[in-house]
Amino acid sequence: MSNLYLVDKVYGANGLKVAEFDSDTQVVLIQDGVYLDARALTAKGAKVYAVAPDVDKRGVAGKLPASVQVIGYDQLVDLIVANKVVNFA
Repeated sequence: MSNLYLVDKVYGANGLKVAEFDSDTQVVLIQDGVYLDARALTAKGAKVYAVAPDVDKRGVAGKLPASVQVIGYDQLVDLIVANKVVNFA
């Protein structure tokens, strides 16, 4: 079980910094968090996801780095159930 960081823009900088120090981290960018730059995490091998409805609503589809996987709510629920959640939203 790894830590799953739910990151929104309000506390996003803090959340991403904390996640950088976690060796087995997964990050989900939610709501305005889809605007955040998580390339430092993906460069370290972390899995970074963005929630599809949030991506679409904010018009950033196609603008996210290829290393950020866009997921639906069903996949988000699976990640939440399978991991320990750390909330920065």
